[in-house]
Amino acid sequence: MHISEGVLVTPVLAGGAVLAAAGLAVGLRRLRPEQTVPSAMVAAVFFLASLVHVPLGPSNVHLTLNGLVGLIVGWRAFPAIFVALSLQAVLFHFGGLTTLGVNTLIMAAPAVLCALLFQALRISPHPRLVDLGAFLTGFCALGLSGLIMAACLALSGEAFLPLAWLVVFGHLPLMLVEGLISLAAVRFLHKVKPEVLACVRSSGTCT
Repeated sequence: MHISEGVLVTPVLAGGAVLAAAGLAVGLRRLRPEQTVPSAMVAAVFFLASLVHVPLGPSNVHLTLNGLVGLIVGWRAFPAIFVALSLQAVLFHFGGLTTLGVNTLIMAAPAVLCALLFQALRISPHPRLVDLGAFLTGFCALGLSGLIMAACLALSGEAFLPLAWLVVFGHLPLMLVEGLISLAAVRFLHKVKPEVLACVRSSGTCT
């Protein structure tokens, strides 16, 4: 889900950069030394998950696990995803430096929003509601990322409207996969490393 350089108009690039910078500022302000390792872990997961992609016009379709990133580190998803996208742009030419702000916003904003939106389910004492919250976080985060990407493309010219719709519908099958992976990951972490999911149980740590 990387938008290539030379596709978006300047106002969209500038707006994305400003909003991403604001998210980065909040995320870095909330990043404490003891949270560096979990943030680095999810950045690595995001980096690896999005390496395998299928081209879709000037963009591509691939797993992101951004919902899982937001679920584990909350607002710190912005710096984690920014670092991963920066490395991908420099090392593999995925996306680009001029679109780094927009691509960060596309991935990180839904990660944080969905993590906050479904937090009440994830801190429930009922295991089924916890599972539902984990699934919905992964499912909706990717869907919202697709919608934001489609909006960026649509705002860059009417010629991109068909591609914008293709991006939205192209991500529908992956939304289910991302939800199931997030659910499985949360179940696994609850068993072997529950401290990683501290933010699932504590709103202060998660956000």
